[in-house]
Amino acid sequence: MTVIGVGLLGASLALACKHRGLVDRVVGFGRHPEKLQKAGQAGIIDSGSTDLKTAVEDADLIVLCVPVSSLVARVREMLAWVQPGCLVTDVGSVKHPLVQELDTLMPDGIHYVGSHPIAGGEKSGWQAAHKDLYQGARCIVTPTDKTHAPALQQIMEFWQRLDMQVETLPAEEHDYIYGVVSHLPHVVAFALMNTVAEGKTENHGEILSMCGAGLRDITRIASSHPAMWRDICMQNKENVLLWVDRFQKNLQSIQTMIQNEQWDTLLETFDSANAHREKLVGSNK
Repeated sequence: MTVIGVGLLGASLALACKHRGLVDRVVGFGRHPEKLQKAGQAGIIDSGSTDLKTAVEDADLIVLCVPVSSLVARVREMLAWVQPGCLVTDVGSVKHPLVQELDTLMPDGIHYVGSHPIAGGEKSGWQAAHKDLYQGARCIVTPTDKTHAPALQQIMEFWQRLDMQVETLPAEEHDYIYGVVSHLPHVVAFALMNTVAEGKTENHGEILSMCGAGLRDITRIASSHPAMWRDICMQNKENVLLWVDRFQKNLQSIQTMIQNEQWDTLLETFDSANAHREKLVGSNK
């Protein structure tokens, strides 16, 4: 197996596969030889290369763990050296623009199946990797009419052997759903953190030191990799804008209730949110 991009997701995938004996050998590709060397010394990969040909030419499975904005370009670059029969998948958070383009790029005998394992964290880099990152999490696979059926089955079984709950979705539906359950929360967390950082009083030039656990909890994901989330917003622009607009309308509605002292209506709104939150917590048990 070759992992393109040995960051949190790629390194954790390598560890998980090695721990479960799913692959004979893990090759890592990256831009920084010193990071690949350290990942090798940590037992995450068996070998690493900054040369794409060397990294992919013997692989029977390639997993792309690079930013969604550079994923298609990386595939274009590597295809000349990929052997027939190789399976290609990815861990990208946006699927529709990727699967549309990659479907047309794949030569005969090389099969791409889009994947989105719902795993990760606010920390990045191979140093944050752990073998159980994927365990018990959901993985969305996004086949198209052009997807090779045996390849789809193999990719689904690959994620299942990592103890993931695998299901399929059309790529457009995936991007709509994850635009609100993942992408919007990150945008809100970034905006909230910047808003709080603007706060100051006569006695305090900044008030971040006064915050409690609540603010830390709700803004945890604002520690996520900024460039990665910029790229996700670029790739899923239409859905992100749709859900930001809906969020703004809900926020404006609450603002109006407070301004007009509609306390009973405000209570009903908060009660409704409580009920939705309980349903969310219950669904993840």
